[in-house]
Amino acid sequence: MRHVQIQFAIDDAATADAIVEGLLRGHLVACGQRTGPISSHYWWEGALERSEEWLVLLKTRADLAAAVVEAIVERHPYEIPEVLVLDVAGGSARYLEWVDGSTAQRQ
Repeated sequence: MRHVQIQFAIDDAATADAIVEGLLRGHLVACGQRTGPISSHYWWEGALERSEEWLVLLKTRADLAAAVVEAIVERHPYEIPEVLVLDVAGGSARYLEWVDGSTAQRQ
């Protein structure tokens, strides 16, 4: 089974936690970690911007990635949220089995 890490950035810790909790309750992800705050620098509408954000890292099966992205975008307050899906090349076999088991109720 293939696995992915999905990440998104957001400017509100409480909203980040609510998104993660919804994904966990739906068995779309096995784990969510919120890091930060981080300092984000980016172009927006022709101007350089800077903001304080939190970075959320999610672990799940690759076959659930599209549903996870859709759920994040649906609840995210940004007009164009950063949501990236990164392939997991490998890892602890027991951890990846735990990811599978934690998301098994979501087929």
